[in-house]
Amino acid sequence: MLAVVPSLLGSLMLFIVGTVDIFKVVADVMSYYLLGGTQDIHDSLVPDIIIAVDIYLIAIVLLIFGLGVYRLFVSRIDQAEESNLRHPFNVASLDQLKDKIARVVILAVIIEFFRAVVDIRFATPLEAIYLALSVLALAAALYLMSLGHKGE
Repeated sequence: MLAVVPSLLGSLMLFIVGTVDIFKVVADVMSYYLLGGTQDIHDSLVPDIIIAVDIYLIAIVLLIFGLGVYRLFVSRIDQAEESNLRHPFNVASLDQLKDKIARVVILAVIIEFFRAVVDIRFATPLEAIYLALSVLALAAALYLMSLGHKGE
């Protein structure tokens, strides 16, 4: 229980932070368009939403970890087992838990990469080629990941 409770509390806090960030974005957009706000939101809107999505993904990692550890070492989670075998909290081993967490972490890394790419200003054509190669490498990684999970 020592790993479960802090993980679930951390997950809850991150969900709250992500939700508050989204509400701030909504308030900024409403202020800009409806109240004629002077602060331009166009440069910060997409990065702010991407950061909130990244926070949600990290919260999901903590949630899967906390409930997965609970399922493995404390007690079964009846609702997860009744719904279907592919439920994120329905894990049978530490390897399976690690695999489920790794999928979400990879998505979080991709989102973080996307956030960094949004702000890039290319100085040379070589930098654009590096970006294209990075995107190609991410696509290849996602493809290889999907091949490993075809049987599920």
